[in-house]
Amino acid sequence: MRAATSYGSEVQDEIGYDAGAKHFTRPTNRAGGLEGGITNGENVVVRGYLKPISTLRRALGTADMVTKQEVRAAYERSDVCVVPAAGVAGEAMVGFVLARAFLEKFGGDSLNETQRNYDGYLQQLQNF
Repeated sequence: MRAATSYGSEVQDEIGYDAGAKHFTRPTNRAGGLEGGITNGENVVVRGYLKPISTLRRALGTADMVTKQEVRAAYERSDVCVVPAAGVAGEAMVGFVLARAFLEKFGGDSLNETQRNYDGYLQQLQNF
């Protein structure tokens, strides 16, 4: 998040090449693994944010559906921490998005065909 308030010159991530491993490198991965919507070979970093919990330990003001009069709502519950549940939901959504992107790239009508396409891609990278 700090990069968003920085000057471009402060967040440069120069490209290098590791001849032994035969792949391009970045010294810091400041881009979080994505540049212009394309992965750059570094780890993809995902950060999630949550709004504050909306339930309180006291009844809030509301309106009665029948009388339309202002009333106090009944206190029913109070979530103390949504992080465990949000972490599971967030991880699942990242998994779906990555799987969709993977299938967009490698396609196939079967798992064997997708695997063949992926293996061919890895071979192409080795020969680059």
